[in-house]
Amino acid sequence: MISVDEAALRIASAFAPLESETIPIGKACGRVLAADPIAALDQPPSPVSSMDGYAVRANDVTAPATLRVIGAAPAGHPFAGQIGNGEAVRIFTGGVVPNGADAIVIQEDAELNDNIVLLKVAAVPGRHIRAAGLDFKRGAALAAKGRRLTARDLSLLAAGDVVHVEVCRRPRIAFAATGDELSRPGETRKDGGIVASSGYGLAAMIENWGGEPHDLGILPDTAEALAGLASKAAGADAIVTLGGASVGDHDLVKSALAPHGFVLDFWRIAMRPGKPLIFGRLGNTPLLGLPGNPVSTLVCAILFLRPAIAAMLGTDARTPLRIARLAQDLAANDTRQDYIRARLELRDGELWAAPFAIQDSSMLGVFAAADALIVRAPNAAAAKIGDKVDILVLDDR
Repeated sequence: MISVDEAALRIASAFAPLESETIPIGKACGRVLAADPIAALDQPPSPVSSMDGYAVRANDVTAPATLRVIGAAPAGHPFAGQIGNGEAVRIFTGGVVPNGADAIVIQEDAELNDNIVLLKVAAVPGRHIRAAGLDFKRGAALAAKGRRLTARDLSLLAAGDVVHVEVCRRPRIAFAATGDELSRPGETRKDGGIVASSGYGLAAMIENWGGEPHDLGILPDTAEALAGLASKAAGADAIVTLGGASVGDHDLVKSALAPHGFVLDFWRIAMRPGKPLIFGRLGNTPLLGLPGNPVSTLVCAILFLRPAIAAMLGTDARTPLRIARLAQDLAANDTRQDYIRARLELRDGELWAAPFAIQDSSMLGVFAAADALIVRAPNAAAAKIGDKVDILVLDDR
C-alpha cells in the first residue's frame, strides 16, 4: 500500500492542462481562464458625478455663492458646452462632468430659483467626481489566467467591454459503475440488489469542480462488459470506474482490462475509507478505479479526482486543510490515514468537530449530514476533547 500523499501526487502528475477555447462571457461562470481578459475601455470612460447636484468651477464657489445654471447633464446625456465664470450645470448621478467643471455641490446644499442657484457650501476640487479610469484603465487585465470566474467577475468583464474570454476546455470525465447487484433509482431491483447511488454524487462533484461528466451507465460483472469500456469512453480525458477494484472473485477491473491495454500504476492506498483504489492507464487515457462503497467512492473522488481535474484546468491541485478542536475523544489510529465524518460547530470563534459514532463506509446518511472529514495520520496517538486536528471541509465546490 502507498500513502495518500504519494497517491495524490502520482495521480495529479499524470494530467496536464488542456487546450483552451473561446466562449461568450454570458456562459463563462465557473470556467477557468486560460488567458487574462483585457479591458477595452476606461471605467468610467469619462469623469462622472457620484451625486445629484451642480457641476461648478471650485474657484467660483466660496459659500455662499450664486451661479447661473446654463444646462443639465443627466446620465447618458452629457452637457455639450463648457462651464465659464459664474456658471453651473445641473448634474445627476452618473452624468458626465462638463468641460470646465472640477467639483460638484450636492443638491442638499443648494437652492434653485429659476435659473439661479444659491450654493450654501464651498466647493472642493474633485469632490463627488469619479475620475475617468477610477475602477480600471483600458488595457488592464481584469482577471488572471487560472482564475475560476465568479458571477462578480462576469459583471467586471462586461464593464470592461469584454465580449468573449479564453478558458480551459472542461475535462471530460467518463465514469461507469460495475456490479450485477446495481440498478438505477426507480427501476425494479433484483433479489439482493441495491440502488446505484454514487454516480449521482460523483457527476455533481465533477461538474462543480469544472469537469464535464459522462455517465456510461452500469456494467455487469463480466470481463466482456468491462472490456468494452475503452470504446465507450472514447474521447474522455479520464475514465473512472465505481467498484470492481477490490480482491473478490467478481472484482474484475484489472484483469478484464489488462488484455485491452490497461497498465497499472498502483493499487491500494493506506487510508480509510477507500483502501482498494486503482490507478493506471487504459491506452493513453488515465483510469481511476474507485472503491464501490458509496462513501469510499466519494471521499476518494474528493482526494484524488478533484486534484486531477484541477491539474487539467491548470489550477491548484492541493486539497486545503483547516484546523478544528475535537468535541470528543478519539482512540489512537492504526496504520491507515483516517477520514472521519464529523459535524462542525462554531464556539467563541473557533471550529469544533464532533465525529459521528458510526463511520461505516456504506452509510451515505452520515456522509450527507457531515460538514467535514477529520484527517488522522497513520499511527496518530489518542486525541482528547479540545485537541486541535486537521479537517477537510466538505462543500459543493
